[in-house]
Amino acid sequence: MHLVAAPDKFRGTSTASDAAAAMALAAEQLGWSCTQLPLADGGEGTLDAFGGANRRAVVTGPNGVPLKAGWRMGADVAVIEMALASGLELAGGAQRNDPMRATSRGTGELIAEAVRSGARRIIVGVGGSACTDGGAGAVQVLTDLPPLDGSVGIEVLVAVDVTTRFADAAKLFAPQKGATPEQCALLDQRLDRLLHEHRRLRGIDIAPVEGGGAGGGLAGALAALGARIGSGFDLIADELRLADAIAKADLVVTGEGKLDESSYLGKVVGGVLVRAAAADVAPAAVVGTIATAPRCPTIGLVEELGVDAALYDTEAAIASATRTLLSAYESQALVGPGIQ
Repeated sequence: MHLVAAPDKFRGTSTASDAAAAMALAAEQLGWSCTQLPLADGGEGTLDAFGGANRRAVVTGPNGVPLKAGWRMGADVAVIEMALASGLELAGGAQRNDPMRATSRGTGELIAEAVRSGARRIIVGVGGSACTDGGAGAVQVLTDLPPLDGSVGIEVLVAVDVTTRFADAAKLFAPQKGATPEQCALLDQRLDRLLHEHRRLRGIDIAPVEGGGAGGGLAGALAALGARIGSGFDLIADELRLADAIAKADLVVTGEGKLDESSYLGKVVGGVLVRAAAADVAPAAVVGTIATAPRCPTIGLVEELGVDAALYDTEAAIASATRTLLSAYESQALVGPGIQ
């Protein structure tokens, strides 16, 4: 029997890589083979899904203070995670963040560093940011680079997990980053000015671009420079060849910390379950807790860890739950797509 372990992170307790390793341990204990394929949807954990950082660069942090940010380079493909250069946690969380001054400049500096290092394909995950600067900080760094659309050998792919448009970034996300209603209004005005600036300077209207508001508008700004915005899950899953892995599996197990309705809206768990079912491979999930009753018709079986286990002994709990799923499959309790 062969398992594909394709989880997302369990936020705050386990990385996707550690979760996949725990699932693989359970498989080994029961005599199964396993392909570990940790995944992400473009937010925090994107870099981890590709194997983690193998390079570091000193860049401008979200509050203007220099910091050392990890990124990844393999052959001519680079992976950059905005949260590691311009992230809210780096700014001290919403309580300590200055939403009016927070900048995306550091993420732009990482992209420029990747270009200087020979990258021809750059994947940028834009979740977890501290800023709503419309990508202005990054654009200041990147303006002199060639177009980012691949026409001259540099292609930037922006991985997003929302469909929010550029002009809506402040009203939807800035409060989560510490902005008051008055500050949100000012940030709204700033984004509107930037929309007009992109039209005037580049002849590009990014207002209708779905996902342009991700990363506080960084996604839209990169699109104005030629980058392509796409579903973070689909982009990452395709880069890591999830479909090929599923084709060789008897059972696919995904997972995350909290299963709720949003899990099926461009997130890892819903995406993996749908792809497994479409390939006629049994799908299942391990989750920390279930916030609402699953309504995804492709779930085969869900094992819930419970809050205590999920918080304090996460990997052991994931391994135990995975063993339960594998045993259920072996006993034909789980025989294919469909709710059990």
